[in-house]
Amino acid sequence: MSTQLRKASHSVFSINLHIVFVTKYRRKVLTQAMIEDAKLVFQRVLEANQSLLTNCQGESDHLHLLIDLHPDNNISHLVSSLKSASSRIIRKKYPQEIAKFYGGKNAKLWHDSKCIISCGGAPLEVIKQYIDNQSGGRE
Repeated sequence: MSTQLRKASHSVFSINLHIVFVTKYRRKVLTQAMIEDAKLVFQRVLEANQSLLTNCQGESDHLHLLIDLHPDNNISHLVSSLKSASSRIIRKKYPQEIAKFYGGKNAKLWHDSKCIISCGGAPLEVIKQYIDNQSGGRE
C-alpha cells in the first residue's frame, strides 16, 4: 500500500496520528450512540482544522482515532479541541447517562491524559537507511 500524499499551498504531506482518549477514572460510560455522536464531533472539528478522521472506534471506556493531520495544526491544541467539543456535546445530549458516572454539571468526560502515536508507511529504520543513502555517491 503506497502512502497517500495530500497537498497544501506550499507543502505535500502525509501525517497520520493514532490518538486514544480514555474516560475519566476509566468509567465504562460510553454507549454506541455516544461513540457515533463523538465521531461526528471529531469530523467537524478536524474538518475545521483541514484534517481528516480516517477511522474511529472504541469501547465503553476509551476511543481510538486515526487522524490525517494537516501540518498547520498544533497537535496539543487540536487534541484539546477534540476532547472539549466531544465532552460538551455528549454531556449535553446524554445528561442522565453521564450523571450515573460523573456528578456535577461541569464534570469532565475525558481523562486529562492522552496517547498520541505517529504512524505511517515505512518503519523508522527504513527511513533512516533511505536518508543515509542520499549522499548521491559523494564521499
